[in-house]
Amino acid sequence: MPGATEQKIIDAAVRLFASQGYDATSVQEVVKAAQVTKGALYHYFRSKDDLLFEIYRLLITAQSADMDRIIALGLPAAETVREILVSLVVSTADRVDEAAVFVRELPRLGEERMTDFRAERRRYHETFRAVIEKGQADGEFSSAVPADTVVRIAVGVVNQLPMWFRPDGEKTADRLAGEIADFVLAGLR
Repeated sequence: MPGATEQKIIDAAVRLFASQGYDATSVQEVVKAAQVTKGALYHYFRSKDDLLFEIYRLLITAQSADMDRIIALGLPAAETVREILVSLVVSTADRVDEAAVFVRELPRLGEERMTDFRAERRRYHETFRAVIEKGQADGEFSSAVPADTVVRIAVGVVNQLPMWFRPDGEKTADRLAGEIADFVLAGLR
């Protein structure tokens, strides 16, 4: 978990990257918005790319921890899938600016960071897929659609949230999360 100064830098970067784009935002603008020195920024981040990656890393780390916690509860597959999806949707909606920045700016990451991103994404998908495969093997879910396809569809829907979800919109994150989970579960049955 970032300390107060590091969090101020991240928050400022998210606001600026979301409003004007990564390329159009200078390190000096982030420093000014965060009300820190350039030295403070470079104490926590080697580069603007590292700052961009940290925005994503914090989000995926929290989402992975939530998924691991839910799986550890040992619930039936349907309840586990529902809880994972609700958690994923709500956390993405709650941090919609971070998610939007990352989705939009993903191509800016260098090869090393892309490798890290792919590894984290793969771990999340494989863990979620294992839950669905277990439900299919136990007969709780239909095997008509392969588990990897279910995960790609479900996560793909969530990845699109930053394009259209608005916290002040007509649907709350909780309501939307329940609807998406219900939809995926109806398809699995």
